[in-house]
Amino acid sequence: MSVRAALVQMRSGRDMARNVADAVAMIREAQARGAQFVTTPEMTNIIEPDRGRLVALARKESEDDSVAAFAALAKELGLWLNIGSLALKGEGEKLRNRSLLFTPDGAIAARYDKIHMFDVDLPTGETIRESRAFEGGSIACLADLPWMRLGLTICYDMRFAGLYRMLAQKGASLLTVPSAFTVPTGMAHWHVLLRARAIETGSFVLAAAQGGRHDSRRETYGHSLAVGPWGEILAEGEVDPVVLMVDIDPRQSELARRRIPALSHDRPFSLLAGFA
Repeated sequence: MSVRAALVQMRSGRDMARNVADAVAMIREAQARGAQFVTTPEMTNIIEPDRGRLVALARKESEDDSVAAFAALAKELGLWLNIGSLALKGEGEKLRNRSLLFTPDGAIAARYDKIHMFDVDLPTGETIRESRAFEGGSIACLADLPWMRLGLTICYDMRFAGLYRMLAQKGASLLTVPSAFTVPTGMAHWHVLLRARAIETGSFVLAAAQGGRHDSRRETYGHSLAVGPWGEILAEGEVDPVVLMVDIDPRQSELARRRIPALSHDRPFSLLAGFA
């Protein structure tokens, strides 16, 4: 019951229609190369630093042309398709950073709104306040694929190990981490964090990424990464757009968890307040 998966690395810009067309072309390439499951990066439909313009362009999920296009594509190609995330309008004034999983018949099997917001002042002088435009989610998400159980996360979530432990303890052995990582943090932490999440949970980790200098002048780290449950790197991109292929054998996750059964070794403990 192994599965051939593909990671689509993109360089999304400010033109939604062009971004969707680019994604569609790369997903078609992945399917032609045998992919049964495809995952794309965070913000597949747009990278737009101007909050006002982003809010004006975004649509609700039920009204968004890209959602309809990806649903039709999944049905046409007969594959499981994880659109890493889209900028979509929520119920209030803020947007949702939402990951969608489409079935081979074009239905939406799962949706996940990014829980953790990336609010940071970088050493480069760049300030990012994701919470100004996006409302964080509050519900973790699992979905059953024909081969294994999938846990959906997005980018900054990867710094919160408890989320991944919970997903794995609920049966996930494949974790997606679509991302648009900054270059400074990517150089320092990208590989370490993704390999750690794989090792801690005995899971496969697929992190499709944005890469390069975007037309908004933002620069992202790229290096889409597929990691095995023992922490080994199975496939890695560089900076330019690319389709990466990887074969996943769910038995490898079972083996890793038997070798290091840490998911079943939780123990209650208390915190000592004060110091001797």
